[in-house]
Amino acid sequence: MELDRPTARPVGRGAKVRAAVHAATLAELVDKGYAALTVEGVAQRAGVHKTTVYRRWVDRESLLTDALSEHLATDIPVPDTGAVETDLRALARALVQSFTSPTGRAILAAMFTGAAHIAEIAAARSHVFQDRLVRAEPVVTRAVERGELPAGTEPAELIKTLAAPIYLRLLMTGEPVDDDTAEQAVRVTLAAARAGALRPAREEGAAVSRG
Repeated sequence: MELDRPTARPVGRGAKVRAAVHAATLAELVDKGYAALTVEGVAQRAGVHKTTVYRRWVDRESLLTDALSEHLATDIPVPDTGAVETDLRALARALVQSFTSPTGRAILAAMFTGAAHIAEIAAARSHVFQDRLVRAEPVVTRAVERGELPAGTEPAELIKTLAAPIYLRLLMTGEPVDDDTAEQAVRVTLAAARAGALRPAREEGAAVSRG
């Protein structure tokens, strides 16, 4: 059921307008879903005139793309706890919490169902997830430097291995997604990494030959 909208208040220019419109876009997405999302509704919720929105975003798709990219790039911080296990646990739990929230579920629905056919959304999805992989690389490189993981462990492959069971449940099987899911993902990822399975194939082959 749609939530009552608070009385719109005028907002300032620049960064404040962008933040207000982004927040309103996500709120409309949660309340109405992608199909019913309109620039007019976003503008009303944000407390700005629709022409203000159109000056910055040419259409609904570009507005949604920008709001999704901004939200997903900042919603899951990259931890630095001093140990790879606790880093990965924090990362996995943040991922679970983000995408099991009402906003997270609405974003997943938009990116993978309602707006999945739109080229701009598909490009934004690819960009966002690639950016997340790059930003999470230090978790792995620090672990290798501390001797917690084998040299040559691929950061991107490790993060994909961590995220894969979470996304599988969210998008495919519909199984519960909670902290237990995150813990299992961490255990599997660490076991694979410590066994050398997340190094490039050429390095694994060389290690087998030396053995």
